[in-house]
Amino acid sequence: MKKSILLILLLVLAGCGNVKVQEGYGNQLSSFTATDEEGKTFNTKEMKGKVWLVDFIFTKCETVCPPMTKNMSDVTDELEKKGVKDYGILSMSVDPEVDSPTKLKNYVKDLDQTDGKWKLVTGYKPREIADFAAKNFKALVAAPTIGTDQATHGTSFYLIDQNGKVIKDYVGKDTGQEEFPKNEIVKDVKTLINKGPVK
Repeated sequence: MKKSILLILLLVLAGCGNVKVQEGYGNQLSSFTATDEEGKTFNTKEMKGKVWLVDFIFTKCETVCPPMTKNMSDVTDELEKKGVKDYGILSMSVDPEVDSPTKLKNYVKDLDQTDGKWKLVTGYKPREIADFAAKNFKALVAAPTIGTDQATHGTSFYLIDQNGKVIKDYVGKDTGQEEFPKNEIVKDVKTLINKGPVK
């Protein structure tokens, strides 16, 4: 009987653990300045004090972006249902020469129920977003080349804590080998908000 109670307590405590920094991360998000979906300036300073999920998308994407964006919307729906407040979503265009603020705003107009928590940004050069993705997330980003309108980018979601530290990544869509981990993402965002930045 005592062993059963101890086991239950250990499981409860394990479920209340802090979010750990994934191997290869722990770096501070480098500073950037962009233009959001409302045509306003958005920069790193505005991320301070909130937990963020970051991904890379573009509005002409014919393959991975639609399911990624739907999955991000499902995460925000769950966070909103649970009354979670101090979080933000940042979707960064990898095709900034095509993606205007208006195009980005229209891209999620039927999905975004977050009262301004979901920011979509553009307004930088293709080389800048490629360098930013590589430096901060070890992610490949490449603008469309001649003869195609399709950019290249990864499909991960990235978790950023309240101090701007990159904590971990998640698959942003089902891969056939891994399912999209919606519940894990929601749990990690809530845990970071409740327990504070990763030490």
